[in-house]
Amino acid sequence: MTSTRLVHDVGVRAIEWLHAHREGFRLEPDADPETGFLQRFKPVGELALICAVLFREGVAGSRQAALARQLLDHAWRNTLDGGRMLVRGQRVEPISPVPFEVYLPFRELGYRQPEMEAAARLNHALRSTEAFAMTPTRRLGLSAFQRRFGLPARPPEAELVDRTWLGRTPEPWTVEGHIAYDVTHTVFHLTDWGERPEGLPPRLAGYLATWLPAWIDDWLDLRRWDLLGELLVVDACLPHPTLDTRAWEGFAAAQQPDGAMPAVRTMPEGEPEDVFDIVYHPTLVAAFASVLATSRALSRLTGDAAREQEPA
Repeated sequence: MTSTRLVHDVGVRAIEWLHAHREGFRLEPDADPETGFLQRFKPVGELALICAVLFREGVAGSRQAALARQLLDHAWRNTLDGGRMLVRGQRVEPISPVPFEVYLPFRELGYRQPEMEAAARLNHALRSTEAFAMTPTRRLGLSAFQRRFGLPARPPEAELVDRTWLGRTPEPWTVEGHIAYDVTHTVFHLTDWGERPEGLPPRLAGYLATWLPAWIDDWLDLRRWDLLGELLVVDACLPHPTLDTRAWEGFAAAQQPDGAMPAVRTMPEGEPEDVFDIVYHPTLVAAFASVLATSRALSRLTGDAAREQEPA
């Protein structure tokens, strides 16, 4: 098992970089209609999800937790204008699930916007919501979010699992690129972003336990840091995570001194906004992987200590 300190420090540096570059979480209200106003909501929603994981797992230090809370406050008050930009986005694209998906993690952390609550309930009642075209994995995620909001999942998550790529347990050598992201996000949705490892069906947990080490080795060797980080999260979601030493050491070595994590190989060059748009996601993933792996490592240490104290 790799050093818990090394794993933890990856997350600390990632949160510090995200906090220092928080202005990068920006919207573009005047975006070209062909580009879409809602396109830039995605980073804000991902930020809220990862910060929620950090608070939930309870392994962050006081500084890391304070920076995460400041990030959330900035995103809610400044970027989302207290949630009013989400309402605007819902009006621009009434059936889009994006504003709801961004709103939910903020709501779970105590931020509320009554108009978004009403829009979520209205959209849930519309047949158009189920007819809205999306991939099986995305549909699974939306159903999970509906459940967490307190609405009946439409359709139920159990009906969706076998439609996903992972649910069909594909040939392992075909898992690359966007398919690999489909696999990782299926795990995220089934486990509520690592909160409920038991939500992963045993047959899928067994499939992943068999093939995940090979995938981790492959993307480590290719220096695909964004995807490697997501696979390290999947490892932490398994009933018996490996916390692979070689992978974590390579992942930590790729992180920049300021905390940024390149997506592939080395850091990109260019205008600060363009660099942020490339780097924010792997850096968020680094924080996510670090928090879950640290939590699992500490749980393992606690369990080992308890067993040592048991009478012979």
